[in-house]
Amino acid sequence: MSYRNSKKQIFYPIALALVLAAGVVVGLILGNRMEKPSLLVYPRTDKLSNVIRYIADEYVDTISVESLVENTIPAVLKNLDPHSVYIPAKDLQSVNEPLEGGFDGIGIQFNMNNDTVVVINTIPGGPSEKLGILAGDRIVKVNGKNIAGVKFPMDSVPKLLKGPTGTHVRVSVKRADVKELIDFDIVRGKIPIYSVDVAYMPTPDIGYIKINTFSKTTYKEFLEAMVKLTEQGMKKLILDLRSNSGGYMDAAINIANEFLPAEKLIVYTKGKNRPRQEAKSNGKGFFQNIPLAVLIDEFSASASEILAGAIQDNDRGIIIGRRSYGKGLVQEQVFFSDGSAMRLTIARYYTPSGRSIQKPYKPGDEDYYLEIGNRYLHGEFQNADSIQFADSLKFFTVSGRTVYGGGGIMPDIFVPLDTNGITPYYQQVSRRNLIYRFAFKFADEHRKEARNMKTFDEVDRYLKRFNLFSEFVAFAQGNGVTASQSELSRSKLIIETQLKATIARNFIDNEGFYPYIRFIDETLLKAIEVCEKGNCNLLQNQGISQMFELDYLKDDNLRIYFRKELITDMV
Repeated sequence: MSYRNSKKQIFYPIALALVLAAGVVVGLILGNRMEKPSLLVYPRTDKLSNVIRYIADEYVDTISVESLVENTIPAVLKNLDPHSVYIPAKDLQSVNEPLEGGFDGIGIQFNMNNDTVVVINTIPGGPSEKLGILAGDRIVKVNGKNIAGVKFPMDSVPKLLKGPTGTHVRVSVKRADVKELIDFDIVRGKIPIYSVDVAYMPTPDIGYIKINTFSKTTYKEFLEAMVKLTEQGMKKLILDLRSNSGGYMDAAINIANEFLPAEKLIVYTKGKNRPRQEAKSNGKGFFQNIPLAVLIDEFSASASEILAGAIQDNDRGIIIGRRSYGKGLVQEQVFFSDGSAMRLTIARYYTPSGRSIQKPYKPGDEDYYLEIGNRYLHGEFQNADSIQFADSLKFFTVSGRTVYGGGGIMPDIFVPLDTNGITPYYQQVSRRNLIYRFAFKFADEHRKEARNMKTFDEVDRYLKRFNLFSEFVAFAQGNGVTASQSELSRSKLIIETQLKATIARNFIDNEGFYPYIRFIDETLLKAIEVCEKGNCNLLQNQGISQMFELDYLKDDNLRIYFRKELITDMV
C-alpha cells in the first residue's frame, strides 16, 4: 500500500530542524556574550542591586558589599535635592538626639583644657549632679583608664561616658584643694537636651525667648517659658529664631497656633504624590493678643521659616533681622533593618500667602551650599536693596501687604550685619580663641565663689569687682597679640561684653550669657526699640522691609558669635 504525505507531515521535520539549528546559533552567541561583562543583561527593574551583586561576585579584588552600598545611596540621593540624605546606622542616634529632646549619659557639660576633661556644668537633675560632681572637676580616669595628659581626643570622650540608661561608669576626678582623686560610680540616665536656650525679661514688660531647634519637647518648653515670663510681668514678646535650623514641623505649628485666632492658615504642603495638606489654627491659643516680634537671620531654616511665615502672612507680628535660609522641602524618614535611615523629600512647604519657602537649587549642585556666603559677598547682609524680586514672586498677606517669595522669609524690618568693633586685633584674639580661653581660666579660678551664684544680677555684681578688659589685654599680650590704643578703643565693647557673657555662661549657663550679649546684639536692640514704641503688631510701612541703619564701621569680616555647641559638649 502506498501513502501520500500531507504538507504538514513534509514541512514539520524541516521546521523543527531549523528551530534546533537556530537554538544552537543563539546559544553560541549568548555564550560568547556571557564572557563579556559589559554586555551582561539583567532585568531592568532591578538594575542597581544586580550591578552590586555582579561586582561582589566578579570584581577582581575583594571588596565590602556593605561599604559599596553605604557609599552608593548618598550618591543617588545627592542627585535629587540638597536635603534628601542617608544616615548610617552608626550616626542615627547622634543625629536624632537633638530632635528627640534627650540622650542617655551622665549629665555634664565638659570641655578639654590642657589635655584634660573639665566639667563646665552639671545638668540639673542628672546623675552627676545627684552624686555631687562639681563644675571645675577634672576627669582623670574612666573605668580605670587614664584619659588626662595623654592627648586623649575630645570626640572620644562621649563614647566612654555615654551609654544606655541604667548602666554604670566609674570616673575618678581631681578637685581643687583635694589631694587624692575622688571616685564616683555613676548610673547613667536620661539627660534632657533643651531647645529653649533662655527665657528672661530684658525690660520690665518685654519678654525674650530663644529657641535653638524644634524638637519633641520644644512646645512644652515654650509654654513653660511663657508662663514663667507672664508671672514676671511680660506684656510683649520677642521670639528669637536666629540660627535655628528647624526640626519637627508639628512643634512650629503648635507654637504658631498659640498666637493666631481660629481658622487661620499656618502652613500647607504638597508634592507630586502627596495631596495638599493644610494646618490651621484652632482658636484655643493662650497668647493671641500679646504683641509679638520674631527675630530671624540667614541661618533660620525649615520649621523656623514656617513659624515666621505664618506670623508674617497673617499680619500677627513683626519680623526683624535678615532673610532666612530658604529650606522649604519636607523630608520623610524611612528606617532600614540595619538601623540606618533615609530622609527623602516628599513635598514642599508653603506659607499662608502661597510662598514657597525653598530657595532655588539644581540637583547635585555644590553651589547650593555656598549660597549663604554668596549673599554676604553680594552685599545682602548689609543692604536689603541688594535683593532683586520679580513681580512673579509677589504675594500678599491677609491685610494686603506685599511680601515676596523666591526662597526664605524676608523680614519686615531689615537689620544689617553689625561689624562695629571688628578690628585686626579682635580678629587675632578670636582666631586664637583667646576670649574663651581667658574666660574659662577666670571662671575656673573663681569657681568657689561662683557656686553660690544663681542669678544674672549676682554674677554681674561679682564681675564688676574686676577690670576684665585690662586683664584680658595683658593675657593676649602674653600670648603674642598686641594692639594699638585705637584698636583697643574700637574693640573694647565687643570684647568686654563677650568676656562677661562667656564667664557668666561658665558660672550659671545661658541665664548668664544672654543678658550680657544683648548689649551688642543690634537685632535684639532694634526689636526692643520697636516693641517699646508699641509697633510689634502694627506694621505701619507697606512694603517688604524698613531699613534700620546702624552707625557701624564697614568691614569685610563677619562678627564671630559664641555658640554653646562650639564651646562645650554634653555627655
